[in-house]
Amino acid sequence: MRSSFLALMLALTLAGCGKGADKKPRPTPLVETGPAAMATFADAVDAVGTAMANEQAVLSAPVTERITAIHFDDGGYVAKGQVVATLAAGQENAELAAAEAQALQAKQQLARIQALKDRGFATSASLEAQVAAANAARASAAQARASIGDRVVRAPFAGWVSLRTISPGAIVTAGTEIATVSDISRIKLDFTVPETRLSLIGEGLPIKAISAAWPDRPFTGTIATIDPVIDPATRAVRVRAILPNPDRAIKPGMLMTVRIEARQRQSVAVPELAVVGDGEDRFVYVVEDHKAKKLPVKTGVRQDGVVEILSGLKVGQPVVVEGVVKLADGMTVRLPGEKPAAPGGAKGK
Repeated sequence: MRSSFLALMLALTLAGCGKGADKKPRPTPLVETGPAAMATFADAVDAVGTAMANEQAVLSAPVTERITAIHFDDGGYVAKGQVVATLAAGQENAELAAAEAQALQAKQQLARIQALKDRGFATSASLEAQVAAANAARASAAQARASIGDRVVRAPFAGWVSLRTISPGAIVTAGTEIATVSDISRIKLDFTVPETRLSLIGEGLPIKAISAAWPDRPFTGTIATIDPVIDPATRAVRVRAILPNPDRAIKPGMLMTVRIEARQRQSVAVPELAVVGDGEDRFVYVVEDHKAKKLPVKTGVRQDGVVEILSGLKVGQPVVVEGVVKLADGMTVRLPGEKPAAPGGAKGK
């Protein structure tokens, strides 16, 4: 029984050895290479900002009165100084007429007294009293005109008005909102930058901003102002950029992501797939005489699918960009178009 068991084990062992002997060697790995090339890189600052109108004002009723006319359409354009709304001014017009009549009468009386004074029939005191009366009458007329002017609401600058929520005939109290006028021909975009990144930005630096409403359309502008004071709570500084907005695509209140590219430079670059990580170390493979050579490199920023190589690689070296995971240092490789050669293997040490 025991001899039968030993014979069975021996047969199984020989069969296993035979299978190992029949194992085929792995073919030489196929890789693709590309030359390390120069590319433009920049240190980037990313932020989130809120769009604001270049100018914006809420037009309110200056007095409690009835609205007699509305002179704008929903979302319409108004020129600077254009009448937006008119409030009733019947009483004020009557007061103005009375004040102007009194002013005219006082002026004529002043002229008569002046003539009498010139001929010696009026005293200086009477002339001075009439001058004061004429000035008071003119002041009363000017006050009446100002009161009427308060009942005519005008646009302080050119822009687009909001949707109106009030109609002619309504009684409004002082301070009631009539319309909001916004100049959105250009946009103020405010965002914050950490103080640690402050050295990378400056006035006049270009920016790109993207909104959720237009994800495929970057808006460009420039940094206009940097707040001279850093917020001690957030350790960040407020920055304002100006974006042209000729087609009014950007609306005040929009949330926009901002990207600032600074310190542009030329550096050696390779595709991201060409860089291999091992802990904190980074490597690339170059091909020399059909052998893969592992080179340690120091990397910089990643941008548009490529990695900046600060040291360890020269321009023009053939870097493996496809098939990196199949390689080991010293392994024989073949390039596209070449027939399979002898099996590859790592160099013995």
